[in-house]
Amino acid sequence: MALSVVDLYRDVLPKTNCRDCGFSTCLAFAGMVVSEKHPLKNCPHLDPAVVEQCNIELNEQYRAGKWLKRDMADDALAWAKERMASMKLTDLPDRIGGTLENQAGGTVLVLPYFNTTVLISDHTITRGDGSALTRWEQVFLYNHMAQGGSRMPTGKWKGLVEFPNTVSKIKSMVDKVEIPLMQAFKGRGEALRAAAEKYGAIVVPKDQHSADIALYFKALPKVPVMLMFTDQDLDDGFPGSVKLLFDETIITHLDIESIMFLSERIKQMLCD
Repeated sequence: MALSVVDLYRDVLPKTNCRDCGFSTCLAFAGMVVSEKHPLKNCPHLDPAVVEQCNIELNEQYRAGKWLKRDMADDALAWAKERMASMKLTDLPDRIGGTLENQAGGTVLVLPYFNTTVLISDHTITRGDGSALTRWEQVFLYNHMAQGGSRMPTGKWKGLVEFPNTVSKIKSMVDKVEIPLMQAFKGRGEALRAAAEKYGAIVVPKDQHSADIALYFKALPKVPVMLMFTDQDLDDGFPGSVKLLFDETIITHLDIESIMFLSERIKQMLCD
């Protein structure tokens, strides 16, 4: 018989909330055991025979996936691969850029990605040096391929707020990208420039913008991003500003979630 969180709490655990297991309550401990495979033996007040018997039941429900916490990255990656399943590798260069090459494992698409490359085959995506991408990076790239866009950038830049269906993401852009970047680089414009150049960013000439620094990233062949940085001015009480701008064609190449991932990835690269 499967053990739910309530079953484990009510029928097995001591219900003393002693915290000897590292959790604040027995119920919290039960939740971790059932949903995230936390070892039941970490409760020091259970008889080993009881733990052994419960583990038989727990392992059966783990194998069945019953009540386990879902891995959002795995779910997103499976969905992105499914979107991409009908695409032909040979059609991708005309749509998203890159070049086809014959390598030991077969034909791959070599796709520029910031200052490096990724290798895309019919079944996998890796970095150009063969190392693994994160699952979220794979989701991002699969979604880019599946989006179906082929337009070249026009050079007309827009903030996220100017694209449709982005209202729910504006606060995330401010809180997770723009504010952290401003906090990291206020009074440190040259440090921002140096960090960006490590990832292939180009400094835009000053006569082409009104910010203190404008940095042009070529994230993907048809997906450029502009970072506009205006430093704080303590005399005027201006706190500073960081804005990411996107070519107007980006929504033909990326969905809104992928645009947010790209923005957060740029923040992560610069701040790390």
